[in-house]
Amino acid sequence: MVAIPPGERLVAGVDLGGTNVRTCIARADGAILARARTPTPADDGPAAVVERVVAGVREVAQTAGVAVRQLAGVGVGAPGPLDMRSGIVFSPPNLAGWHDVPLAALLRDALGVPVHIGNDANLAAVGERAFGAGRGIDNLVYMTVSTGIGGGVIVAGKLFVGSSGTAAEIGHMTVDLHGPRCKCGNIGCLEAIAAGPAIARSGREAARGAPESRLLALAGGTADRVTTSLVVQAAREGDAVAQAVFERAAEAIGVGCVNLVNLFNPRRIIIGGGVSQAGELLFAPVRRVVAERALPSPRDACTIMGAGLGDDCGLYGAVALVAHGVDTLV
Repeated sequence: MVAIPPGERLVAGVDLGGTNVRTCIARADGAILARARTPTPADDGPAAVVERVVAGVREVAQTAGVAVRQLAGVGVGAPGPLDMRSGIVFSPPNLAGWHDVPLAALLRDALGVPVHIGNDANLAAVGERAFGAGRGIDNLVYMTVSTGIGGGVIVAGKLFVGSSGTAAEIGHMTVDLHGPRCKCGNIGCLEAIAAGPAIARSGREAARGAPESRLLALAGGTADRVTTSLVVQAAREGDAVAQAVFERAAEAIGVGCVNLVNLFNPRRIIIGGGVSQAGELLFAPVRRVVAERALPSPRDACTIMGAGLGDDCGLYGAVALVAHGVDTLV
């Protein structure tokens, strides 16, 4: 049990992913006092997921030594598309059977405290601004590059959600007019070219045509075993084939950042997600492309850097949604 100062109201944060439900209890300053993780029953419909989230909140509240009814509220980062204002999740591709689910209302009824929800990638931007690499920055863009590419935009200190609550689908901006078909139906999306699965796919194709490459050797001589992490490893070891594959993805992300710089004139672009762990292998080409292509004035005002909160950025964003007040953020 954690010692809680008298009179302090704590917040529960939930990061609802397609694989795991991550839950925490935190103070308003972002200090996490208790956390839990449990698999997401993604194929069992909304009721099973709601039950799992409720159980997670109760578990971390018990660990922190606070009754759920004493919480200031619960913030939930959920897969979009969704509407923050109504608390309804529409049809997320990685949660089976979800269609216009009133997630905030269902959790509020079960827990008896205020519940606010937000798009998980959007809330990662909120988390980085509140507690991470964007602390104190009123105009920023957060981009996550992982299995998919998503993000969030903070304008004048507020999360930009758009007229229907679905703004900042960064991964689905077109960066190649004649590029590959994206799973969203568009052609040449950033996600279809530079997300983790796209890098792995390009790596497999390249390895098949390069029998002497280090990349193919790392995959045990079988191109179908090439993964994104093997592409990064081979590129770091100097393999020209892997370097070309990863640089193409990094340059595409750079083009995406050029668009973001020119559109939003942010003070900072923060890049997180698993692919960002490649470090300067990613950031050097991104910064080079932005330096070459972005308009000078917004380019010079913007710094591009890695995320400060790692995998916890969405969880911190969910905490901030409640601790800092929805009205002040959106």
